[in-house]
Amino acid sequence: MERIFSKLKGDKWIWIIVIILSVWSLLAVYSSTGTLAYKEGRGTETYLIKHFTLVFAGLVLMYFSHLLDYRYYAGISKILMIITIPLLLYTLLFTSAVNDANRWVTIPVINQTFQTSDMAKLALITFLARMLTRKQENIKDVKRAFMPIMGSVCVVIILIAIANMSTAIMLFAVSILLLIIGRISIKQIAYVSIAGVFLLTLVVLLGPRRQTYISRVETFMGKGEPDPDKEFQANQAKIAIATGGIFGKGPGNSTQRNVLPHPYSDFIFAIIIEEYGAIGGVLLAILYLVFMYRCIRIVTQSPKAFGALLAAGLGFSLTIQAFGNMAVAVGLGPVTGVPLPLVSMGGTSILFTSVAFGIILSVSRNIEELKTKGVYKDTKDIKTKHDKVIIGEIPVVA
Repeated sequence: MERIFSKLKGDKWIWIIVIILSVWSLLAVYSSTGTLAYKEGRGTETYLIKHFTLVFAGLVLMYFSHLLDYRYYAGISKILMIITIPLLLYTLLFTSAVNDANRWVTIPVINQTFQTSDMAKLALITFLARMLTRKQENIKDVKRAFMPIMGSVCVVIILIAIANMSTAIMLFAVSILLLIIGRISIKQIAYVSIAGVFLLTLVVLLGPRRQTYISRVETFMGKGEPDPDKEFQANQAKIAIATGGIFGKGPGNSTQRNVLPHPYSDFIFAIIIEEYGAIGGVLLAILYLVFMYRCIRIVTQSPKAFGALLAAGLGFSLTIQAFGNMAVAVGLGPVTGVPLPLVSMGGTSILFTSVAFGIILSVSRNIEELKTKGVYKDTKDIKTKHDKVIIGEIPVVA
């Protein structure tokens, strides 16, 4: 074990959390794909092997991502943004709708579906971190800093919201947090929040999926006559949680996996509680909280603002997504299609999530190397010529 960890740089606690989540994911997906395998006439092992391949590929991507100096992601973010916006437009205009939503494109040759919002989240957060870093000298200037930054944020979030409102709301919340950390004025942030809520409301009321959005919110709020069909997923998830009790039924003993739609992705948390009990659910939540705590430590220790913003943005994004998924499963939010990071069965979502973890670990690795070389200073002692940059003056590869 020591030999393995000697090869892994960066925060060891995050690596441990990643490994635990990956193993737990394999167990949960294998347990919850029986009905899917039966419907498609395949063996459950087929989905386990596919999921294991994606998890392994994700770990490989995470490893190589954490070896790359995080400052190079500033330049990569520009390329990702150039690709992301046209790809989101293409997805909305030219792809076939699945469950009334145009979210996926098919990658040629390998015939693998690809949810473009997964790449958009990574692209926007890294690009926003880069822009906030580069604009620190003029951060209060509306024309030179605020407008260029918010232009990219609004375009990406609206394009995502048209097909995937839950992801757009979470990404908008993360963007607001980054703007606060990045020293955008409270007045400007207030304008952004009001404008963002207004635009997202327009999408809900006038967008192509308005009936789906309104129906889910009304069902969650309990408005109108009870509709068993609309409440089916939420009710079955609650049954899974209720029957799991404190200690659960044991791994592989779920019964609601045969009834609950998407027990291997959107509602995998309900299956985990049914099999591992409330103790298992609390333990899983604690893992994500510990991960967020380690990210905050990275933020406070990073001598470069770009690294701090990357760790904060990606850490908040993954944690908010995790608790968003859990909230839906336990009935604290309307039904969405948000997966549980590193646990839900998925395709490209696992890969992009793994890259996000790798970038956070890259920032942590840089801190470790500075400490080893004896050039690390506590961020409280760092001053810049402007004495304004949140954590330091940042050399950006661009």
